Amino acid sequence: MKRSKINELMKDTVEFLSENQIYLPKFAYWTLKEWKSKGNEIREIIDNQLGWDISDYGKGDFSKIGIIHFTLRNGNINNPQARPYCEKVMVMSEGQKIPMHHHRTKIEDIINRGGGLLSIQLYNSTEDNNLANTPITVFTDGIERTLEPGGIITLEPGDSVTLKPEHYHTFWAEKGHGKVIIGEVSTVNDDYTDNVFLEDINRFMEIDEAEEPLYLLFDDYEKYLNVV
Repeated sequence: MKRSKINELMKDTVEFLSENQIYLPKFAYWTLKEWKSKGNEIREIIDNQLGWDISDYGKGDFSKIGIIHFTLRNGNINNPQARPYCEKVMVMSEGQKIPMHHHRTKIEDIINRGGGLLSIQLYNSTEDNNLANTPITVFTDGIERTLEPGGIITLEPGDSVTLKPEHYHTFWAEKGHGKVIIGEVSTVNDDYTDNVFLEDINRFMEIDEAEEPLYLLFDDYEKYLNVV
């Protein structure tokens, strides 16, 4: 994806979240110059993977496969007891979806915070990380539900579902209902190590650096800030 496209998506996302009275922390808007002026006081932002995350999962068609994340707070996979939780806000446009995956350790609540409808397809995982042909049991806002393998739950604004590490899932914003604001509350998140995709996926996309970043992605920190 071109950096110019990423910058455009960030601008649109900030505007959309603000319209819905959701505001990001100040570091979300730091310029590259401001980032480079900081010292060790921002170590936790870098080490805990806080900030922007935009991906097309290497598919090259963000309008169909992709999502915008912002990690607001997170612990560290190397010291999960220090802060054993994570919170994200995400935005999907109608028709977008993310690839089928599960997590090695993370337990998460996926929440429709507002906007359109969010549909989630669910399977249990097998020991060799394939889709199991067994009923799947999840909790939606504390209510137990058992689905057939591949069952779909549609979350309206305010609804949520709890997903455990063995739960394969993909989700998408239903067409005809507009963008969806998605919340995630989970145990510690690590997007470099904890995702298990059903297909061969590039979690972090290649970027055509045709212009300077408007704001840094968390995967940019090492590249632009000489993080050790």
